[in-house]
Amino acid sequence: MTAPHLAAHDIACRRGDRVLFRGVGFALGPGDALHLAGANGIGKSSLIRILAGLMRPFAGTVERHGAVALVDERLALDGHLPLGRALVFWHRIDGTAPDADDPFGLADLADVPVRYLSTGQKKRAALARLAAAQAPIWLLDEPLNGLDTAWAAQAQAAIEAHRAGGGLVVIASHQPLALAGVKTLAMADHVPLPHGDDAEGDWA
Repeated sequence: MTAPHLAAHDIACRRGDRVLFRGVGFALGPGDALHLAGANGIGKSSLIRILAGLMRPFAGTVERHGAVALVDERLALDGHLPLGRALVFWHRIDGTAPDADDPFGLADLADVPVRYLSTGQKKRAALARLAAAQAPIWLLDEPLNGLDTAWAAQAQAAIEAHRAGGGLVVIASHQPLALAGVKTLAMADHVPLPHGDDAEGDWA
């Protein structure tokens, strides 16, 4: 795995007339994990998309070294295909093989069309797809949503294994995380004040 690096330099995000956050900065390397913490609507998902290169920041820059794999609410699997075939499609593109250990318990779902999977099953499929991509940088937006306690623990075990192998992870989650040495970025600390030096007008 290529040694990954991900850094944000004074990132700001504007949606419409509202500046969601500003002044976000960090630097991550192999084995690091960053938890983006905060209430819904505070900008966690927007920051994940900026880090992935899917959105431009309103201000600031992002440095990325290493391939990126993203898990968010958009399941990157063909809803009309059986799950097994949908995953094989990505294995062929990535040049990887399915994990024989089936860590996310998908073997019994191989013939089920993706659109019929439950929320938790879709999340497990997304995590299996993520793990198979072999990208050193993982960007995870609410990866534990829809998972029961056992599968949430399995997801976090997969994250820890990725870190142990030299990968890095950014996780946007409103849920607590049982990860060793995880850093936390409190998004509320970067929300502009309605008046004063951080007022929206200063960013227009």
